[in-house]
Amino acid sequence: MDGTLMGPIYPLRLGDNLMNVTPAADAQGTETAGERTGGCLCGHIRFTTRGPAVFPHTCVCRHCQKLGGTPVMWWVGFETVTWTGEGGEPTWYETFEGEAKRGFCPTCGSRLAAIDSDIPEIGINVTALDDTSGPDLVPIHASFRDNAVHWLPPVPETEHSAAG
Repeated sequence: MDGTLMGPIYPLRLGDNLMNVTPAADAQGTETAGERTGGCLCGHIRFTTRGPAVFPHTCVCRHCQKLGGTPVMWWVGFETVTWTGEGGEPTWYETFEGEAKRGFCPTCGSRLAAIDSDIPEIGINVTALDDTSGPDLVPIHASFRDNAVHWLPPVPETEHSAAG
């Protein structure tokens, strides 16, 4: 295996609906959160985000399920993320060579971030934020709905922010 999560049990392909695809501007809402802070479970990696929360959504693709160890992950994009903790940047795992990578803490394993080559924002795992209560973080979309576990209620397909 070449280090990517691909093959017969991982049906994603390059060009599939990846983690933090940005919708049309009118579907994103308009609330600006300013700065937010977050980090990993052990505190080794800390970060500050700047700018509005972009396209908050859940994802149930096999990548997110395997990487997160959970049936669903909750993502949001930010224009700027500054790594502020003593651990610096997370360790990056390239999920699609040259296209996408996911960041995690090498000490505690917390899943923190994602970078996709065709998306301007940096994806942040919302649960890594210190405060997840903002109305601009409410998911407006669910990626890969057909892969969702049957026992969780689906995220409504609103495509607009609860804040805007």
